[in-house]
Amino acid sequence: MQEIDVKIVFGAAVRTWRKRLGFSQEVLAERADLHRTYVSDVERGARNLSLESMTRIAQALRISAADLFSPGFSDGKAGVGGNRGHDQKPVDILLVEANRADVEWTLQAFEKVRLANLVHVVGNGQEALDYLFCKGNYAARPGGRPQLVLLDLSLPKISGLEVLRRLKADKQTREIPVIILTISPESRDLAKCQRLGADTHLVKPLNFQQLCQLTPRLNLNWALLKAMSPSAFAV
Repeated sequence: MQEIDVKIVFGAAVRTWRKRLGFSQEVLAERADLHRTYVSDVERGARNLSLESMTRIAQALRISAADLFSPGFSDGKAGVGGNRGHDQKPVDILLVEANRADVEWTLQAFEKVRLANLVHVVGNGQEALDYLFCKGNYAARPGGRPQLVLLDLSLPKISGLEVLRRLKADKQTREIPVIILTISPESRDLAKCQRLGADTHLVKPLNFQQLCQLTPRLNLNWALLKAMSPSAFAV
């Protein structure tokens, strides 16, 4: 009986993490190098998993295998990545970036330090607003709003400045910290961003050490999957 319970808890946690990341079962299966029906069976609690398969699934979800057994997470009671002894929940990050190379660089920097915070990536201003206000393709997305927005200004469809203006004009989102991503600290748009309510800016390419320097200022709480040595933050 205990074995069945463990499989059900594990499967429910996998499903919850997958949905929060916006992954389909097909996407998760591809990322984990497993068959889709295998993932489906896991989520139904109908599979006896090897340690290797558990590790593959956890890595595909950018979390640790231990997180998939965190008490209370499968029923939505735990915070993202678990509370890890803190009262404040870890930060969910919305990365709004049109340049694929910059996206990959940022995600690689996060993965290098094994960041457990969930990072959702959108590539244009309209998609960013839809995500923030649960509209369009994100009308039924699970979870709350992100607790940090990394915002590039050079976006298709709707500019980064307009995204910032709408985000800070709405009482439901205005308290979300916004970090502007720029290729130059001399950009004339940065003054406009400050007037619109942006918290600060960072020069691309972004690395995790830069964000850590802002942690006390913005009251952010990063969730790392294991303790890292100082050298791990060099990108």
